Amino acid sequence: MASDVPMTPELEQIDGEIQDIFRALQNGFQKMDKIKDSNRQAKQLEDLTGKMKECKRLIKEFDRILKDEESKNPPEVNKQLNDRKQYMIKELNSYVTLRKTYQSSLGNNKRVELFDMGATSSEPAADDNIQMASAMTNQQLIDSGRNQMDQTDEAIARSKMVVAQTVEVGSQTATTLTQQINF
Repeated sequence: MASDVPMTPELEQIDGEIQDIFRALQNGFQKMDKIKDSNRQAKQLEDLTGKMKECKRLIKEFDRILKDEESKNPPEVNKQLNDRKQYMIKELNSYVTLRKTYQSSLGNNKRVELFDMGATSSEPAADDNIQMASAMTNQQLIDSGRNQMDQTDEAIARSKMVVAQTVEVGSQTATTLTQQINF
């Protein structure tokens, strides 16, 4: 939005700085889609958040100067300057909303580990077997969850067998000790 609103040099400078930040935010959010590493995405989001804070500070400064000069300007100019300020606030709020969207998607990208069934316990899980949950379809997530539940059920069954064998060995030991005491 090009500004045809008559401004003092101080307001023009602040307006220019705000417009520069808006361009940087636009470019920064476009880069977010190209970044695949979640740590780099988080760093980029942190940088963009800093720019938004600076922009908010500048808009407040713009508003402060606007109020100081209000009595010197005709009503039509004041209206145009207030409209300009409202535009800047609306633009900043759109970037804040975008930041929240990216922030929540970063928070939701929890890793889901998918291990090969043929791998032995001594083999480390390969990076190929780890997928981001966000990259999986719903059916893949369901299948992965069922697979993990099946593995857990199998581990529980093995544990129950070990407990049963331990009880049997304990019972045999008690019987043997009883026989030795009685002789």
